[in-house]
Amino acid sequence: MTGWMKLALLVLAAGIIAAPVTAGWHTVTVDDTGNVGLYTSLALDSAGRPRISYYDTTNSALKYAWKNGATWRTMTVDKPGEVGEFTSLALDSAGNPRISYYDGTNKALKYAWKNSTGWHTAVIDDTGITGLYTSLRLDSAGNPGVSYYDTTNSALKYAWKTGTDGHYTTVDDAGIVGWYTSLALDSAGRPRISYYDSTNSALKYAWRRAGVWHTTTVDASGNAGKYTSLALDSTGRPRISYYDWTNTALKYAWMSGGTWHKEVADNSGDVGMYTSLALDSAGRPHISYFSMTGLNLKYAWKDGTGWHTQTPDVAGVVGAYTSLALDSAGNPRISYCTNNALKYAWYTP
Repeated sequence: MTGWMKLALLVLAAGIIAAPVTAGWHTVTVDDTGNVGLYTSLALDSAGRPRISYYDTTNSALKYAWKNGATWRTMTVDKPGEVGEFTSLALDSAGNPRISYYDGTNKALKYAWKNSTGWHTAVIDDTGITGLYTSLRLDSAGNPGVSYYDTTNSALKYAWKTGTDGHYTTVDDAGIVGWYTSLALDSAGRPRISYYDSTNSALKYAWRRAGVWHTTTVDASGNAGKYTSLALDSTGRPRISYYDWTNTALKYAWMSGGTWHKEVADNSGDVGMYTSLALDSAGRPHISYFSMTGLNLKYAWKDGTGWHTQTPDVAGVVGAYTSLALDSAGNPRISYCTNNALKYAWYTP
């Protein structure tokens, strides 16, 4: 049993009563064959159909789920040994899935992709113990970039592929840095990464310009910066959701005019773990996350009047490992883990 489940069950035993589900939300169990659903990563194809990568704890395997019509289908992608933690999913221009993930048996960063001949896997980086906290994005040509944590060197790393050539480099090794990485590529394909600095208990941000990496501390007020999620607005400015451990709150940071601004998005109890951020067509933030207080899945968004929150699911201990995507109309879709199963939630106004 994972640590968060143990803690959540203890809280549940104490008599916590979750808030009611917000009207308009619908949920479905996608996969409950064994203990599955950790490290979910969600993407929507061009038709708005959900695709999810996730970890099968029972079989120590990487799995993939997709929906066609009204039917959900699942399959095992990789299972030689213990593989599939820290998954991150992206779809190429043809809707084919690409997944970065951790190979626990070989302590390496791996990459899986599907084409007309089936699934294929490759090792990206196996120098020491590396490949945790992966985050994957594809550039305009479909080439993958991955941010991840190098345990051996306590460092943030970045790997990318150009044509048939693969590369990786150290981004930041000033202390123990690189947990909870989240990657975005700007319009020119340049990487931007949010991550947690464990040495200083702070949120950090890295970017590459003219081939040179730069880093800065975004939030060092107490212990802040775990469970980061990064998105870039239409002008390439970074926006980050993250968990403030000191104040047990969901926070949001954004850059404007060269200055970082931070604000609390939700502080109604112990909230803000497992954040996932998406921006709508107007650049407004939407965040899915877990409420330890209510043991439920939560969703927050900001408009011209401020921050608002909803509760999409309260059926048991629900809402860890959330991954959020917005459909073409800006409606949220969320994959997440609940009671050892993979679930999916969607909102209809």
